[in-house]
Amino acid sequence: MDITFQNDPKLTIMLPLIHLAWQDNVLSKKEFAALSDFIQNQDWLTKAEKDFLKSKINYDTPPSRSELVQWKEMIGNAFDQNTKPKNLTELGLLIANAERPVFSDEDIKGFAPAFAELEAALGIMSREVISGIRRDRDTITDGHNTVYSFDVENMAALLDGTKADVINKVRELIGSPEFELDIPTDTAEYREKVLEWSKILAKHGLGGYAYPKENGGKDDIEGYFAIMETLSYHDLSLVIKFGVQFGLWGMSILSLGTEKHYKKYLKDIGTLDLPGCFAMTETHHGSNVKGLQTTATYHHTTRSFTVHTPTEYDRKEYIGNAANHGQMATVFAKLVIDGKDYGVNAFIVPIRDKEMNVLPGITILDCGHKMGLNGVDNGIISFDSVIIPYENMLDRFAQVSEAGEFESPIPSDNRRFFTMLGTLVGGRIGIPRSALAAGKTGLTVAIKYSDKRRQFGPESAPEVPVLNYRMHQRRLMPYLANAYALHFGLQYLTKRFMHRSEDDMQEIEALAAGMKAYVTWNTRDTLQECREACGGKGYLSENRIGDLKADTEIYTTFEGDNTVLMQLTAKNRLGEFRKQFGEMNVSTIFNYVLGQAKTAMSEKNP
Repeated sequence: MDITFQNDPKLTIMLPLIHLAWQDNVLSKKEFAALSDFIQNQDWLTKAEKDFLKSKINYDTPPSRSELVQWKEMIGNAFDQNTKPKNLTELGLLIANAERPVFSDEDIKGFAPAFAELEAALGIMSREVISGIRRDRDTITDGHNTVYSFDVENMAALLDGTKADVINKVRELIGSPEFELDIPTDTAEYREKVLEWSKILAKHGLGGYAYPKENGGKDDIEGYFAIMETLSYHDLSLVIKFGVQFGLWGMSILSLGTEKHYKKYLKDIGTLDLPGCFAMTETHHGSNVKGLQTTATYHHTTRSFTVHTPTEYDRKEYIGNAANHGQMATVFAKLVIDGKDYGVNAFIVPIRDKEMNVLPGITILDCGHKMGLNGVDNGIISFDSVIIPYENMLDRFAQVSEAGEFESPIPSDNRRFFTMLGTLVGGRIGIPRSALAAGKTGLTVAIKYSDKRRQFGPESAPEVPVLNYRMHQRRLMPYLANAYALHFGLQYLTKRFMHRSEDDMQEIEALAAGMKAYVTWNTRDTLQECREACGGKGYLSENRIGDLKADTEIYTTFEGDNTVLMQLTAKNRLGEFRKQFGEMNVSTIFNYVLGQAKTAMSEKNP
């Protein structure tokens, strides 16, 4: 009698391995040889049986299509039994012992280790292979319709937190016809559209949300951050325009000025009757704020300052609201009194009149078309001996006395400088919240598309959504998990900032720096993965991922270069570590180890 799989059932233990070898060219020629050597070394096989099996794995004479179909049918029949083999050896035993026991327990103990070694040597992921060939498998790939496993409204309420009212107000506004997301290709038109959107938001009381109530605001910085975040689901040029006007410009007055400045400016800033700029960065100085070269020289006889740009490399550059719409600017400049440099301070400098004419001594250039955010009018400003009144110095942390002398409640120059910058840390909370919203938008597009896009599937059955494939889930789900984790992390940071004390500020600044860098880098990576996960559709402008990528690219740079911010965070943590271990006594070490143990236990994955 000829040797066949049907006539000699014990040989079918090899059938899953042999079938796999020919399936989609899974194994290489070298691995075919390894399989042949394995067969040759099995003492429980006769020479004729070995020759038969080796003939089925001859690399140069593949089996016919009918043979492959027959083998697949035999393997599939094994799954009709209510068993779940863990590897190909167990699957082979199911086939061999299907009609009557062929191998005893003693036989199996003898050859099972060798089979396990072979599967490992060939790099076979048994569970994956078995899952792929089971007829009755019950996997997520068989479920063609995604169902919610949680209450969506409850999840939304949890994410919105205490600011659901203002978030819903913004959602309603940006969903109105006035905010139709039809972006002009002409830069000038785009800028005017963004300005009009900003005016609508201001008209609805959203501009001055963080300002004191007596100055037309709501005294709600958390609400302001929620507004910025929600606007980020719409158009990022609008978000940055909104942030420049009501955040950078307005909050610089609130943080660095005093009551006289609040009364004079904040209400008009909040209504957008007074558009303005935040002029810190210079052509040759970005991260190194201490190195700014613009000067503000005090003249005691006239009680005025002369603001001047020494060279073309000291012009204020990339300034939002400058190219078209700004009328005033908070200008950071070195204060000079009687020839002595008193460091960087902030001054209010008019740059245009009410008719939008550029004022004498002011030169403004347009930064031109950018990689993204072209609805924001970034410009370059230079000052040619521009005179401003004494009252235009933002004097919360430093003043010029009636006698013309420099005064400050903070005697240390370094401490005063960093205290001044520390009040502006809110920008490093708003930007990552905006960036995260952009990443969420990309994930929403990619995940919803993946749930509808169908590719491949079981034979004689409909194709399945690509989101059902584990590899596709591994591309997108980690970023989705990041989005949730970072959402709550940023809410925590916002709360810390709202309820800050002077003692907390260094830690909050370090947290804000680290979160800004990490979140914006994460958004960059998220959007790239979303683009690729959507295939060609992700490249189409109508799906927004390209615009989101282009607009958020600069998020890793403005409000602090990410690498520099990470260094700042590391410096803070090392400083805290050094303080903690300063005395290096037994109690200090014990408390540190105990703290680490508590952290490890609390973060342990159940």
